[in-house]
Amino acid sequence: MKILVTGGAGYIGSHMVRTLGEKGHDVVILDNLCTGFRESVLYGRLVVADLADRAMLDELFLSEKFDAVAHFAAYIVVDESVREPAKYYRNNFVNALNLIEACIGHGVDKFIFSSTAAVYGIPNRVPVAEESLLLPINPYGASKCMVEQVLHDVSRSGRLRHVALRYFNVAGADPLVRLGQRSKDATHLITVSLRTAIGMRKELSIFGTDYDTPDGTCIRDYIHIDDLIHAHMLALEHLSGGGASRVFNCGYGHGYSVREVVQMVKQITGIDFPVREVDRRDGDPPALVADSLSISKELGWKPIHDDLAYIIKTAWEWEKKLHGKR
Repeated sequence: MKILVTGGAGYIGSHMVRTLGEKGHDVVILDNLCTGFRESVLYGRLVVADLADRAMLDELFLSEKFDAVAHFAAYIVVDESVREPAKYYRNNFVNALNLIEACIGHGVDKFIFSSTAAVYGIPNRVPVAEESLLLPINPYGASKCMVEQVLHDVSRSGRLRHVALRYFNVAGADPLVRLGQRSKDATHLITVSLRTAIGMRKELSIFGTDYDTPDGTCIRDYIHIDDLIHAHMLALEHLSGGGASRVFNCGYGHGYSVREVVQMVKQITGIDFPVREVDRRDGDPPALVADSLSISKELGWKPIHDDLAYIIKTAWEWEKKLHGKR
């Protein structure tokens, strides 16, 4: 198939492009490179443009005749979204709406959406299932929730079928060390910890140690990037086979605290880097763990990298390569 991947030069999108290319699909990548990198595009053709440009979208859809769209382009930093909400609503919601309208206008009826566990806010029950109330507590989660609502309503009109995948904490890197997190301003705990270990940061900050969790720090469900991309490929197969619109969680069903992750990073790297405890960040729920039974039952998703040590090892190999330490 010919597939448009928006944000395909970013961390998660580039892994999707790699897998699509390896499977023989014709891939076009649309990325404005504000957080993506040309070097991360291993297959397909890169179009450097912005989803705010509706005329460009019309021209691209007319010329390429896409079979499906996988939408990854979004801002993702929770505390930034609290400081600059309008920036997040414009990029994550308005630009996604531009893309959805382009799909409808040009007869593209298969859409895979990169959503987030942040749509749940602070869930009443953990693990959290897809049927849980959506009560986001920050503009990042709210902007994703709004796109999900549009997709739901558009799907009911019969003009666009979608799969929205609610990611929990995506981590790790390509096992062949071709791709990984390139962003200099990455905020993900594992990446920040590894960069502290490698000497790029003086210390690691733990944001909040007074949460209602066993050790007082936040608990998150960490999923390896390759298992996540496998979920996307199954979603594509589902839609290609005429499957109905669906929403699925993507996580392993258990979590690790910040302290546990930091300890594992120290163990994998062999480096005892300094750690400082600071106040909580705005918009961080105490615990987010996925109930992923639906995607396992309906799409046959079977994760193979449910191992925190493996996740960190692949990310560590990537960080060493990226920063010339291997």
